[in-house]
Amino acid sequence: MLLKVQRTLSRQSAVIQLEDDVASIPNRAEMGTPESQMLADAEEIDEKQNPFDDVPDGGFMAWLQVSGSFFMYFNSWGLTNSFGAFENYYTVSGLSHKNASDIAWIGSFQAFLLVLVGVITGPIFDRGYCKTLVVVGSLMVVFGMMMTSLCTEYWQVMLSQAIFCGLGEGCLFIPGIAIIPQYFSSKRAFATGIAAAGSSTGGIIYPIVFHKLVPRLGFGWATRIIGFIILGTQAYGLVVMRVRSVPKFKRALYDPTAIGDFKFMVFTIVVFFAFAGAYVPFYYIQSFASSRNIFEQYTAFYLLSILNAASVFGRVLPNFLADKLGPINIMFPFTILTMVMAFVWATINSRGGCIVFAIFYGFFSGAFVSLPPPVLTGLCPDLRMIGTRMGMSFAISGLGLLIGTPIAGALLKTPAQYTATALFCGGCVAVASVLIIVVRVAKCGWKVSVKV
Repeated sequence: MLLKVQRTLSRQSAVIQLEDDVASIPNRAEMGTPESQMLADAEEIDEKQNPFDDVPDGGFMAWLQVSGSFFMYFNSWGLTNSFGAFENYYTVSGLSHKNASDIAWIGSFQAFLLVLVGVITGPIFDRGYCKTLVVVGSLMVVFGMMMTSLCTEYWQVMLSQAIFCGLGEGCLFIPGIAIIPQYFSSKRAFATGIAAAGSSTGGIIYPIVFHKLVPRLGFGWATRIIGFIILGTQAYGLVVMRVRSVPKFKRALYDPTAIGDFKFMVFTIVVFFAFAGAYVPFYYIQSFASSRNIFEQYTAFYLLSILNAASVFGRVLPNFLADKLGPINIMFPFTILTMVMAFVWATINSRGGCIVFAIFYGFFSGAFVSLPPPVLTGLCPDLRMIGTRMGMSFAISGLGLLIGTPIAGALLKTPAQYTATALFCGGCVAVASVLIIVVRVAKCGWKVSVKV
């Protein structure tokens, strides 16, 4: 009840201020203010209210959007998180003439395009073309998977699975992340976490489907069936998702003030290093377990599903706590614990150790997908520019996705092999954990009890 009263008072205050601003325009005309300037100011006044002030913050339609966003994540990040299963297959069978680093470029380029495309699809979403993005993205991902089922050469897989699927996933990711703030305010981070759990759920289901069907039906039909699953689940998202409002101003692709924003730029570097290191186990945990004879080739793939299953809770719980304690306050300890688990990875030599690692690493690293959007929202001085800034941040930090796993794959050719890969993973996350302290101090100083 108190929250509703606060929102009502906030809206009434905004209306009073809006009336005062509008009333001042005729006076400015008498003072000789140019008409073009007055028109620009009038448009700014019209958008002056906080775009998150007048949202329902729940209800049937709002949670329906979360379910639709769940499948956007399911078929974008979820498919990307499943690449470890394809990596393992390509290494031992489909593209066995290529080394692990070459094959990792397929998945890393796919993930990079997923976040890079947001720079363009964000403004398209803001113009009200949510369903268009969902349709185009769904068709591109399905087409990419169908073409992948026919591939026999490395360049063919790169074109279909990396480029086509990556571009399509980028079209799906932005609607999934951008529609939630239109329906939630105080529960925004929690709702985002539930939607982001779709990425982990996809990372559970798709590897199991692929692994079970390849021996029975072959690589081609196993990949096509995944394409049909994507088509069916995306049809649900297309039906339920509804854009609540369309901004009256055209969002820019670039915000020049962001470059001079210290907190924004440092946090972008945080996400860059987090992306570079955190996804390494998702690609190599299967080959790690089988190459060290900890698990047989047939059973090692379950580690990827266990890792993604634990990541479901790592998406939801941190975001639930973030609404109460602040997203940066939650992201920092999860980053530290992810770093610790990454360094522990290098010492594992037993089945129990692999399973425990997969559970804890999956849980702690889940925050790297679900928490950056709420953090960026809190760091943005003008919420009308949050879409632009998110697009810029993910375009830069996405380079970590592009180079991280291929570098980790190249380290497998050194004498240290998986020890070097694990140290690279932990080192990248360690840099992220130090820099996130810098962001917090720049935001609120050294005060411990501040929600930020």
